[in-house]
Amino acid sequence: MVSFEMNDRKKIGLGLSGFGIFFSFLGIIFFFDKGLLAMGNILFFSGVTLTIGLKSTLQFLMKRSNFKGTISFGLGFFFVIVGWPILGMMLEAYGFVVLFSGFWPTLAVFLQKIPILGWLIQQPYIRSFFDRYRGKRVPV
Repeated sequence: MVSFEMNDRKKIGLGLSGFGIFFSFLGIIFFFDKGLLAMGNILFFSGVTLTIGLKSTLQFLMKRSNFKGTISFGLGFFFVIVGWPILGMMLEAYGFVVLFSGFWPTLAVFLQKIPILGWLIQQPYIRSFFDRYRGKRVPV
C-alpha cells in the first residue's frame, strides 16, 4: 500500500494551488481581469510544482501524449500575461482538459462515492455517461 506523506512543502503547494484557483475564479468573475488571472496562473502553477515536485512536473508536461496540452496551456498563460485574457483563458481551458484528460475516469469514480452527489450520479441517464469512462480507468 502506498502512503501519501504530507510534508510542509506539499501543504504549501496545495495552499498555493487553492489560492491560484481562487484568484482565477475572481479574475473570471470580474470580467477577465488580467491582473487576477495572471496571479491565479502563477500561484496555481507554482502550487502544482511544489506539490508534486519539479522533476515530476517537468516529466508530466514533457510527455509526448501531453505535448499539445502543454503548448496550448503555455500559450494561454503567455496571452494572459501579455494582456489578452479571453483568448488566454480559452487556450488554457483547452490545455487543461487535454493535460488532465487521463484523470477524468478516476474523478468520476471519486464523485460517485460522495454521499449526495453519488446518489445523483447513480440516476440512469447520468450513470450511463460515467460508465462510459469507467472501463478506461487506470489504477492509481
